[in-house]
Amino acid sequence: MGGLFSEVFLSTLLFGAVTAAVPLLLAGLGEQMSEKAGVLNIGIEGMMISGAYLGFVGAYYSSSLWLGFLAGAAGGVLVAAVMALLCVRIGLNQIVIGIALTLGLEGLTALLHHFQFSRSYPRLPAVQNTHVPLLADIPVLGPALFRHHLIVYLAVALVFVMIHVYRRTQLGMSLQAAGDKPAALDVAGVDVIRTRTAAVLFTGTMAGIGGAYLANVGAGIFIPFITNGAGFLGIVLAMLARGRPLWVLAGALIFGLCLSLTTAMQVGGINIPTDVIQMLPFLAVMVMLVIFGRRASLPAAFGIPYKRGER
Repeated sequence: MGGLFSEVFLSTLLFGAVTAAVPLLLAGLGEQMSEKAGVLNIGIEGMMISGAYLGFVGAYYSSSLWLGFLAGAAGGVLVAAVMALLCVRIGLNQIVIGIALTLGLEGLTALLHHFQFSRSYPRLPAVQNTHVPLLADIPVLGPALFRHHLIVYLAVALVFVMIHVYRRTQLGMSLQAAGDKPAALDVAGVDVIRTRTAAVLFTGTMAGIGGAYLANVGAGIFIPFITNGAGFLGIVLAMLARGRPLWVLAGALIFGLCLSLTTAMQVGGINIPTDVIQMLPFLAVMVMLVIFGRRASLPAAFGIPYKRGER
């Protein structure tokens, strides 16, 4: 009996960890590209909440999760476009604009949801997961790790795509130069503003899809403020990862484990206040900042708007 209990607890914990980690992974990978290019994208929380709302609305009315993800990506890109215009092209303060976008989108999505659904909270149908052949049949680990929606496997594959882009492609070199020595990149004939804009738009796309996943797959419902700080966790992940996508994946899984403890403990019959469990991800952030924060390195031109001709 004890063995069965431990297997159920472990399987529930790991399944929940993967589900909770995916939005953080997508947000962290997006933010990592933005930071590589020298842009501090504080508005990523607003991009995620926008993606969560539009992603849910898209999936709800179309009955298609993939159209929901597309709508979520569009929501994130729209917010990112405003961020790119104000901060990258005009050169306004990235922190102020990012916070303003986050607060504005949190309020706007809550208001739109109120008028659209009249205080009701409709749910989406259960998600149809993809079973990885053979691996899904492994006891305990199989159901927990290899029976998820296809977007989960695509998010993990994206980690290795990003590694290749950063290490082996001209785009990766341009992103690095845009963050470290934008004037040198400009002299080499590459448009710094365009490079940074593309990075911010990519961040918005990933954050929007992450928000849509959170609402459509993770919860099956949209409620105001559903992201609950996930975007800020993504920023921390990107900073601590120091340009390494694999570190973003590892950090997302750690935070995912913390977030999934609530469900796992309820299944195991362990009575611990939910508020205590919800504090764990942020406690983990503080511990990781203490351990790794001093080693985190940021681009030399990080957060500094670029104007052509200035050194």
